[in-house]
Amino acid sequence: MKIYPAYDPPEYRDWQPDPQIMSEYAARMEEPEIAASLKTLGDSGLEELYRGLIRARIHDITLKRWVRTGVITKAWLGTGEEAVTVGACHALGEGDVVGPMIRNAAATFERGLPMEESFRSYLATGDGLTKGRDLHFGDLRHGVVAPISHVGDLVPVCAGFALTFQLRQEQRVAITWVGDGSTRTGAVHEGLSLASSRRLPLIVMVQDNAVALGTRRDPRLDDSLRGMAASYGVTGLECDGNHILDAHSCVRQAREICLAGEGPVVILARTFRFGGHATHDEAEARAIFSDSDFHQWALKEPIGCYETWLKTVHMSQVTNADEQLAEWESEETSKVEVLAENAVASREHYPPDPDQMLGDVFA
Repeated sequence: MKIYPAYDPPEYRDWQPDPQIMSEYAARMEEPEIAASLKTLGDSGLEELYRGLIRARIHDITLKRWVRTGVITKAWLGTGEEAVTVGACHALGEGDVVGPMIRNAAATFERGLPMEESFRSYLATGDGLTKGRDLHFGDLRHGVVAPISHVGDLVPVCAGFALTFQLRQEQRVAITWVGDGSTRTGAVHEGLSLASSRRLPLIVMVQDNAVALGTRRDPRLDDSLRGMAASYGVTGLECDGNHILDAHSCVRQAREICLAGEGPVVILARTFRFGGHATHDEAEARAIFSDSDFHQWALKEPIGCYETWLKTVHMSQVTNADEQLAEWESEETSKVEVLAENAVASREHYPPDPDQMLGDVFA
């Protein structure tokens, strides 16, 4: 993928595939469950995964550019964590429901909600889903539950969706993402307690990116996170959150388990946050970790590793693999740029209407 020096993490700017990392990355494809995902996806599915990663990264780069140029004041980004979101969404069924954190913004457009809505929500335009009132947007017509600032609160909400699916005997699941820090909140445990007691078709993806807000994760939390599923007597899976096929495989397995009546499933996805909690505290956030930490995680850059595997292994017999990947990237980048321009135009032509501010407010 093209590197954007002004916006990409410094460690990505001269990124080259590491032979050892890529050898391990390719070897994972031979594992039975990942091999099953490869078969399920086929060539078209692998292409869509790549396009999804590109969309997620360019979406974040657009927001970061807007911050740097004064269009908006801050943004919550998922740079370096895209595989957890994109891989998961592409393993779901048509009627499934997603409850993303704001850092999982890609879940909204990977499930069919126009990306323009994300840009409109940041720009507070009057023609967006929230009519300019709130950054957190969703649309149940697309099966997208709006994020909640209190990370973890969507676990009981999505457990409610899962309970509805169970009572209606519908072959559907609900999935939500939580951070490693939010696993310590009451809402997460209350939601999992209900889900486990009713064997609900709920998937909780613990996106362990090594930091909670501005606090580095205590290494002692590792065993606790690994034992989280067992503490509720439910299935627990673990994946490399930077390996998109591993993330896809785990969610595909989890969905099958849930549809068999054996939910919920807790997935522990190991990844790393390259920015701050938001763009306003990047310097402080980077001071939490050593340069070595950033360097080691950069070697596992999710788009670069997947792209390298595609062209050197999966597409090795395709004479124009590099050109094909560049074409897919160019197409998705152009689409995102048009959507961003449309959203900026909306801010000019459709300012928020003060008379609409109290709409949908119940008390």
